[in-house]
Amino acid sequence: MDLPHFTDEQRCSIEFIGDSYQRLTGHPLVSGEGDLIERLWSAPLAIVAHGTQSDPIFFFGNRTALTLFEMDFAAFTRLPSRFSAEPPLREERTRLLERVTRDGVINDYAGVRISATGKRFRISNASVWSLTDATGQPIGQAAAFTDWVYVAQSG
Repeated sequence: MDLPHFTDEQRCSIEFIGDSYQRLTGHPLVSGEGDLIERLWSAPLAIVAHGTQSDPIFFFGNRTALTLFEMDFAAFTRLPSRFSAEPPLREERTRLLERVTRDGVINDYAGVRISATGKRFRISNASVWSLTDATGQPIGQAAAFTDWVYVAQSG
């Protein structure tokens, strides 16, 4: 999957993923030199982010995340983030997001997510953090994880 062409507005929002993580933790989300957006895109960890809408919609998923969710960038960035979890697990996800809003960042999240084709995978040791712009205004939340395993279908 090639790096998508991002608008200036998208680039600005995506840069806040790495910037917010570094502000909250004191550590870079991705290492290396060069363009932050290219490093986020090609990182071996899955990185996703959604906005602050009443039903938040993903505005970023990197190559690793899109492979897991079995979607292309255009489809993923139209997806309300609640649909990344199965209906019975959405209440758990809501509690997680409330905890992140309160604490700024957590590094111990685990949960089951579902791909576009119905494959279920359990993520663990995920970092989830609040995104803010340069003035401190909330612009969304992001997650990154390197640990996942596919699980049997429910039902």
